[in-house]
Amino acid sequence: MPPADTGASVAVVRSGASPLSSPAFSSSDDDDQKLVPGGPGYRRTSLALFAAGVATFALLYSTQALLPAISDDLGVTPDQASWSVSAATGGLAVAVVPLSALSERYGRRTMMTASLCVAAVLSLLVPFAPSLGWLVGLRAVQGAALAGLPASAMAYLAEEVSARALIGAIGLFVAGNSLGGMSGRIVAGWAAQAWGWRAGLAAVGVMAVVCTVVFRLLIPKARHFTPAAVSPRALARTVGGHLSDPLLRRLYAIGALFMTVFGAVYTVIGYRLAEAPFSLPQGVVGSIFLVYLVGTVSSAAAGKLVGRLGRRGALYLAMGTTTLGLLLSLSDSLGAVLAGLVLITAGFFAGHAVASSSVSRTAKTGRAQASALYQTAYYLGSSLGGTLGALAFRSAGWDGTVVLGLAAMVAAGSITLYATRQALVARRAATARRA
Repeated sequence: MPPADTGASVAVVRSGASPLSSPAFSSSDDDDQKLVPGGPGYRRTSLALFAAGVATFALLYSTQALLPAISDDLGVTPDQASWSVSAATGGLAVAVVPLSALSERYGRRTMMTASLCVAAVLSLLVPFAPSLGWLVGLRAVQGAALAGLPASAMAYLAEEVSARALIGAIGLFVAGNSLGGMSGRIVAGWAAQAWGWRAGLAAVGVMAVVCTVVFRLLIPKARHFTPAAVSPRALARTVGGHLSDPLLRRLYAIGALFMTVFGAVYTVIGYRLAEAPFSLPQGVVGSIFLVYLVGTVSSAAAGKLVGRLGRRGALYLAMGTTTLGLLLSLSDSLGAVLAGLVLITAGFFAGHAVASSSVSRTAKTGRAQASALYQTAYYLGSSLGGTLGALAFRSAGWDGTVVLGLAAMVAAGSITLYATRQALVARRAATARRA
């Protein structure tokens, strides 16, 4: 996962209203009573959610940089070890929609606190898992617990922070996501090099506990939350409506396919770099995740790309960049492999930003649930990519993983090409009717 999940930023707006038209995002009579920069509570809120973002994404991918060491110690294959990552992202994917609904009933602050506390406690148990089965099981529960954070954090900000200051507060939360996803891997990698993979997980767990305590001490009580009844039947109708929309289905598939590539590459890259001809130590392998910083730049540039090339044009460029990176990574030159990772990362984040933001614009009603479904597809793609990528690596080495990634990009390109053709046919039909 990328660390900065742009889909999460729109997944939890209350009542499914548009994030640009709901009271939480628009000017209102009580907007002056909400948190603003320099006012009481704003800095505490921003720092609290920054800490929560760090904890969430550090824990979610904590085992990814440690997979070679886990394989060696437990005597398991790469595809078996990869389940320690896939189980966590799969647990989050399954739980994000129901937990987003529960946050409407019990409150954002309560949901975030419970999620972080459960996940932090589990992080102290995970290093003592006696077998791979226990490790995978604990990670699945941990991922499901973490689903309560993205399901609640953005709604909390929308309700408590002034519309004038909301973008800045969201930006700091997303920065925490990015820093957590990157720093968790780096901390785990260097700690594992010194004391073993269990120590690496323990180091991330301690970091998460500290972040959880900081969050709980700083987060102000909600002043603008109003509990809402949870209707499973209404939720099911909304979800069913979104899944019947062809355009939304295509966007969900594209997000999942991009994440399949990303999950496969970053799950397996540690194995490749630890083997000949590179033979890099664990700490250096963990530091490879600094490449994630490229994603911050490409995500920010996605809006400009859409403005110049259109949504589908930007997706084609993102797919082409990712494909070029995959091909470049086939080289036995470390510089070429790193350049390939840069291109894969840039292409993935740009494609993810375009697809996830398009979901909210496409859905006419129930935008919160539409975006939550995107998150579900996105994290399922992460789970699928991690497992299949590791299986391909065991069967055919890095070439196998690259073939899987190329197949995913071909599928994403085919979906986008179909959408382009449909739009062209519709445009011609409209022109014919006007004539």
